[in-house]
Amino acid sequence: MLEDGKIGVRQFTVLVTIFTIGSSILVAPAGLASEAKQDAWIAAILGVGVSMVFVWLYNTLGTRFPDMTLAEYSEHILGKWAGKIVSLLFVSYFFILAALLLREIGDFMTTQIMPETPIQSIHIIFIGVVLMGTRLGLEPLTRASEIFFPWIIGLLFFLVMALTTEIDFQRMEPILGEGIKPIMRGAFPFLGLPFLELVVFLMIFPYVNKTKEAAKALFVGTLIGGIVIIVITMLTIIVLGSDLAARQIYPSFVLSKKVNIANFLQRVENIMAGIWFLTIYFKLTICFYASALGLAQTLKLRDYRVVTFPLGMILVVLSLVASPNIVYFLTFVKEIWTPYSLTYGLLLPLILLGVAAIRKI
Repeated sequence: MLEDGKIGVRQFTVLVTIFTIGSSILVAPAGLASEAKQDAWIAAILGVGVSMVFVWLYNTLGTRFPDMTLAEYSEHILGKWAGKIVSLLFVSYFFILAALLLREIGDFMTTQIMPETPIQSIHIIFIGVVLMGTRLGLEPLTRASEIFFPWIIGLLFFLVMALTTEIDFQRMEPILGEGIKPIMRGAFPFLGLPFLELVVFLMIFPYVNKTKEAAKALFVGTLIGGIVIIVITMLTIIVLGSDLAARQIYPSFVLSKKVNIANFLQRVENIMAGIWFLTIYFKLTICFYASALGLAQTLKLRDYRVVTFPLGMILVVLSLVASPNIVYFLTFVKEIWTPYSLTYGLLLPLILLGVAAIRKI
């Protein structure tokens, strides 16, 4: 294997949790509220429940091939050429996801924090840190996630507690006022961001030192991350209201502006921005790492690090080309990303599992 590092079960759980929170904490509440209105939190619960099916699928594949990554057993199951094509398709999916995440960072910075800074500069600086994390390897990355994880959870807890005075449960009414269909429409895009993207962890599965417990870690990490998103979505509804939440690009960022403790502690929105920067950094680095490792394994290279700099330069360009502006990005995420992700997060893993079962018989 091109990666010699090993990570613990707890580290894997933390990594999955941070990945699940990722960019979803900032943009998911708006998508849920735009369709499900005041029932957005129910749509979030439904999405998390359905995501457990995907987690079961990934765990089944990962435990069946505990010593191989997704790129390696695709070739093992489907044969040399068909397997390489499928591996490259997965690599392209991880890479496009990384490009969209990088673009999301640039859009957020240029619209909310540093509007006069060129987006290209933000992308280049951020990809530099991502390259550093990727080249250091899996072990340092997961150890860093362990260090930052208590801060992420602690800051989220502070945000929830600080907004208790702004809560109005009447904003959740009427529950199921428009029936179940809006909830289902709201939950569908939520599946693609972030739960179908968890297929990327099949590239990391064999590097967990206890592969039998890795399946449980993936389930627990997804559940914890999903609960965090449900809480933030519910908080967005009962503090801002469904109409305001649906109109905002980053409703949870607006939510943090509502904090006001004794007219002294105010404008702590940078706390939300800090949480988001930490979680999206690890999510972007995991996707970029999986792209580099998968490409190196498919091409039979000796080291994945040789492709990191070329891929990094391509990623900066692709992030600008794939999404020309923020309106295009939001439309793409809402209408296209989940059907696109179903191919890689559900269809191809099912095909791999089915062919593997048939060949075993």
